[in-house]
Amino acid sequence: MSAEINPTGHPKAGTTKVKASSLWLDSLSRLLRSKTSVIGLFIILTLVVTAIFAPYFATHDPIEQDLLNRYAAPSSEHWLGTDGLGRDIYSRIVYGTRISIQIGVIAVGISMVVGVLLGIIAGYFGRWIDNVIMRIIDILMAFPSILLAIALVAVLGPSLTNAMIAVGIVGVPHFARIVRSTVLSIKETEYIEAARASGVRNGEILFRHILPNSMAPIIVQATLSIGTAILDAAGLSFLGLGAQPPKPEWGAMLSDAQEALQTAPWAITFPGLAILIVVLGFNLFGDGLRDALDPRLKQ
Repeated sequence: MSAEINPTGHPKAGTTKVKASSLWLDSLSRLLRSKTSVIGLFIILTLVVTAIFAPYFATHDPIEQDLLNRYAAPSSEHWLGTDGLGRDIYSRIVYGTRISIQIGVIAVGISMVVGVLLGIIAGYFGRWIDNVIMRIIDILMAFPSILLAIALVAVLGPSLTNAMIAVGIVGVPHFARIVRSTVLSIKETEYIEAARASGVRNGEILFRHILPNSMAPIIVQATLSIGTAILDAAGLSFLGLGAQPPKPEWGAMLSDAQEALQTAPWAITFPGLAILIVVLGFNLFGDGLRDALDPRLKQ
């Protein structure tokens, strides 16, 4: 991003703000013109609204058991049927959206904070610091993400909190590599060189100039990572390493219903569809956001 430099080495505030505002407005316009992005945004907003107003959307208590009504087929009483303990599947899916949002936000938050910090330090200072950090990142990326998450949860102990921590750690390398590559290009620009020559401290350069100009790829990666985090956490819960009973987590619901796949397919179909739709929504929106924020894709 180019900007006029004032005598102190800082970009002129007015010029920078105008250009930044124009860039974000143009990106928003491009985003809203994409049908797939709008569909993804609609799915995400529906998920958020459902999570906030779950008590109003649910028709039953999500943990209330009715053993006399086990694996009941979908009906007017139970819209999506019941599970092996007679619990209403629709209500459990509705309340499960809260857990999914919690997983996505916390896990990606961990990945983003740690990954951005490592990436910006490695890219800016370079030399042996860069080598040490990137070798650690390479080691983490050498393992398949789900296997690394399983190993971490096995060490920390099975729980939803530990599953989110594990998924967050698994996502760190992606943020670190993206931010590092962005910083490597930004730190060579004229206004960064001018700020450095005028005696501006490294910390101010990093967090006042470089980090704000690296936000576009960070936002895109965060959006795409939320869907992946939800999917990974569902996989851990399916294996009994994530959310523990009676929490209505979608992966755990799949695990509980696998024994009744042929006799009560609705018990496993609907939680699976919920995971599919949510992950699809974040991926569609993330892809559209990436296209909208990438100036090289301007028509």
